[in-house]
Formats: sequence, C-alpha cells, structure tokens
Amino acid sequence: MIFKVYFQELQQEVPVREKTKTVYVEADSEKDVRAKLQPLQYNIEFVQPLTGAHLEFEQQSESFKLLELA
Repeated sequence: MIFKVYFQELQQEVPVREKTKTVYVEADSEKDVRAKLQPLQYNIEFVQPLTGAHLEFEQQSESFKLLELA
C-alpha cells in the first residue's frame, strides 16, 4: 500500500502549513510507515493511505516519487 506522509523536517519544529512537506512511502501499515521514517527524525503530522482514484490522481503529479527505505 502507498501512503502519503505530511511532515516537518525537524522534530522540534512546530507544524506550520507553509512548511509542511510530503513524501510517499510504500508500506504494509501506518505503523510500518512510522517505523521506516524513524531514522529520519521527521515530525510526522499525518499519514494518509492512498487507494483507488486518489492514488491514481497522486501518481499523475510531477512530485510523486516513492521514498526508497529499507
């Protein structure tokens, strides 16, 4: 499953909409996404599963690129 993750780059940074970034991650669950991103020390705001038409729409975006994590 593909997840869209909204985050701030620094854990101590207060979430501000204008500074929020996104990344796409392939994982089995939201818990798995958080475990994979743990070493990056992101301040994760929201993890959104993408399926069906929503996933197809996101894949058409120029910014769609899966983050390669172990």
